[in-house]
Amino acid sequence: MAHFAKLGIGNIVEKVEVVSNDVATDEQTGVDFLNNLYKTEDVWKQTSYNGNIRKNFAGIGFTYDQARDAFIPPKPFNSWTLDEDTCLWEAPVAYPDDGQEYTWNETDQQWEVLA
Repeated sequence: MAHFAKLGIGNIVEKVEVVSNDVATDEQTGVDFLNNLYKTEDVWKQTSYNGNIRKNFAGIGFTYDQARDAFIPPKPFNSWTLDEDTCLWEAPVAYPDDGQEYTWNETDQQWEVLA
């Protein structure tokens, strides 16, 4: 199955649709199918669960960055920065690797153990 993200204002993903591979033999045929189905001229970009295209699987609220040809999730915290290779947000402090679950404390700029 092929997946397509509908882009709205500011290239923000509004929805993700699934199209059979029999129909979407390439990106343009998938886009044409969806616009014919909905009687629209919307902007659609193909997305992939395995990250083969456009870095990340698109979700509602993600942004499509044309320069990077990537879907970028919403920024979770102001202090986080974008990893240019993965197009995912990273905390200024690495997530602890000790088997515990943590949540980010933006005020203190640190990971806190979940209670």
